[in-house]
Amino acid sequence: MSQRKIIHIDCDCFYAAVEMLDDPSLRHVPLAVGGEGGRGVVTTCNYLARAFGVRSAMPGGEARRLCPELVTVPLNMPRYRDVSRQVMALFRELTDLVEPLSLDEAFLDVSEVEAHRGSATLMARYLRERIHREVGITVSAGVAPNKFLAKIASDWEKPDGLFVIRPEDVAGFVRALPVEKLFGVGKVTARKLHEQGIATCADLQQMRPETLAEHFGKQGYRLYEMAHGRDERPVVVTRVAKSLSVERTFAQDLPGRAACEAMVPELMADLERRLARKAAVTPIHKLFVKIRYSDFSTHTLERVRDSVQQPQPEDYLPLLQELMSDAERPVRLLGLGVRFRNDQSPTQQLRLFD
Repeated sequence: MSQRKIIHIDCDCFYAAVEMLDDPSLRHVPLAVGGEGGRGVVTTCNYLARAFGVRSAMPGGEARRLCPELVTVPLNMPRYRDVSRQVMALFRELTDLVEPLSLDEAFLDVSEVEAHRGSATLMARYLRERIHREVGITVSAGVAPNKFLAKIASDWEKPDGLFVIRPEDVAGFVRALPVEKLFGVGKVTARKLHEQGIATCADLQQMRPETLAEHFGKQGYRLYEMAHGRDERPVVVTRVAKSLSVERTFAQDLPGRAACEAMVPELMADLERRLARKAAVTPIHKLFVKIRYSDFSTHTLERVRDSVQQPQPEDYLPLLQELMSDAERPVRLLGLGVRFRNDQSPTQQLRLFD
């Protein structure tokens, strides 16, 4: 079996990052999302606010006492989901083996991906640069031989960082790892471990798994495996894929419909590459076009397609012309996609947004 290559990507202070993306003036102030009013709780905050000690799940009143200049904004979940879709779509252009953990983080199995010379490090670097360029936010990435280590690695050089744990470095890395870094080890478990003289994974490695199980139940075996850097969980989440699409957010708005039409062949090439990776021949039921204007209003138009042939760029032009009634309106995002027949959709990994 070939060595697995896992990437974990985590968006930096995601909700706050989206708010700063939409309102650049917020980039220069301590910012919290949520925490408004007398009983509000901070959902997340930017790094300027964190420097004052503001943290997620902190009551808004306490956050304002720590940081009197704190600016708070309400949650805008539809907008965060929208940006998350953009990020996840870029992941799936690289690999279909994507396991979202939440709106702002996911595991990617790139073991069989040949792009970027087959280097998971280069793939992670490419995704970070592309997300920053096309979406406008920063992400941190971790590269490792398994999910457990990849998730630790993505947090190692936050924010806007990339950390790689190579297979030959695993043993040395985990030996020095504090037990607090292990998945599922909170304050209570950490205190129990410390009471037994266990502070690092090197200490855990000296324990018998049966002894750990006596004290921590099933978690004891997991602790023993993690202390040795082992995690065999695959990046596999199954569900019938109802659609497949590609989209691109532009650093500068496209000036109108003619510019959008000129982009269709390039987007179509990306869509064809994704369709080619399907394990089975997939009957396509509908084509659709998605646009987002410069004011962030989003519109989608789809039409049933009877042809059994793969779609071509010219198939999308009538939809684009109908959708963009104002030919001169600037466009921020353009996307093309297909919807599959429900009775013959291939089984793919779970997707948050179908």
